[in-house]
Amino acid sequence: MTDYFHMLARYNTVANQRIYEACAQLEEIEYRKQRAGSFGSIHALLNHVLLSDQIWRSRFEGGGYATPPLDTVLHSDFAALRSARAEEDARLERFFAQLGPAFFARSFRYRNSKGKDCVESAPVALAHFFNHQTHHRGQIHVMLSQTPAPPPSLDLHRIINP
Repeated sequence: MTDYFHMLARYNTVANQRIYEACAQLEEIEYRKQRAGSFGSIHALLNHVLLSDQIWRSRFEGGGYATPPLDTVLHSDFAALRSARAEEDARLERFFAQLGPAFFARSFRYRNSKGKDCVESAPVALAHFFNHQTHHRGQIHVMLSQTPAPPPSLDLHRIINP
């Protein structure tokens, strides 16, 4: 299982690089335009994905009990957001590269965004972590298809085995 999640961490990095490269081609008005989908714009959705990744990584590392508002804007500037995304992806890859079998026996207690106390087993939490990223990248992909910037290929097998 550790190899599988390490592969997903690598996929996450490359998929994010491709998404951010496409977004970098957009004029500011297109990038921030209100669109149908979670959080209302590409910029807000990119912030949400970064925030969520940081929350879950913190939980995996032993913290992250409280959940901040999920629409928190971590970076108002695209360049700063892109840089923070790259730093988070590198950190995630390092974390998943050193993940050992004992991790899968753990569970994580936290309070969700609605104030409910929750407990997740490590396998479910990890599956949610990567599924959440993929779900929202799909939404960004659709939003990009409504702009002049062509959405990138995000197929896992094309990224892992180019």
